[in-house]
Amino acid sequence: MAFAILPVFAFANAGVSFTGITFAAFADPLTLGIAVGLFVGKSVGVCGACGALIALGAARLPDGASWPQFAGVAALCGVGFTMSLFIGSLAFEGPEYFTPIRLGVIAGSLLSGIMGYLLLRFAPRHASSTSRPGRTVEP
Repeated sequence: MAFAILPVFAFANAGVSFTGITFAAFADPLTLGIAVGLFVGKSVGVCGACGALIALGAARLPDGASWPQFAGVAALCGVGFTMSLFIGSLAFEGPEYFTPIRLGVIAGSLLSGIMGYLLLRFAPRHASSTSRPGRTVEP
């Protein structure tokens, strides 16, 4: 039920209407930029920042977590509508930008969700003890 109702609710609140949208709208540079920014930018940013902290010994992967699982969770960070739509509406003023912004956010979130699912689905269930470099940080 949640997989059917929640996306419909999100689209309705985002003001997304698919009437009159063509393939050319998905090829718009603004749409592609936002989609790639969410899909690649968030994943690389989360993996890079957390990976650097782990390499420096300031953090560690949770017990039993593997790097592929970590990458899957980082990919899921690209899923989101509210802040992305808000920032897009602040960055680009004018009604002609509403459709490309919304399509870019939807496409980026969809790609991030699919990639996160695939990485988590096919990641090994248990991490080996050698897969977590860095010292243990006690609370």
